[in-house]
Amino acid sequence: MQDASAEPRRLTVLVYASNPETRDRVIRALGEYPAPGIAIDPVALDTGGATIARLDAGDVDLAILDGEAAPIGGMGVARQIKDEIDNPPPVVLLVARRDDAWLATWSRAEAVVPHPVDPVTLANAVSALIEGQAAPATAAH
Repeated sequence: MQDASAEPRRLTVLVYASNPETRDRVIRALGEYPAPGIAIDPVALDTGGATIARLDAGDVDLAILDGEAAPIGGMGVARQIKDEIDNPPPVVLLVARRDDAWLATWSRAEAVVPHPVDPVTLANAVSALIEGQAAPATAAH
């Protein structure tokens, strides 16, 4: 149980989506405090290259990647960082189609959340990853 007067644990959460509305929707859905005792500092990026560079630099606690991003989708970015970066952060993938869930597994994402983003579903996925309770990626459809 956390002391109510204690400062929240601050985490850097990277949000990658080529669509600015998607980035904004994810950040609004999370809010500043997605779980009790947890505050986030979002980093919004719109290109796969910038996302990979930022993740390679470290200092990111969790990544939320849009599987629908173009020209580099979040699934490809997730797979690349899991293959190439030492100690990559946990990844939440946003997917538009139920059939994309198997690709999320291929990408080695720790969680999958469907489009359109539902604040409760996203907060639950993020909380589970932060607390280390997430199972391998499963679509929440």
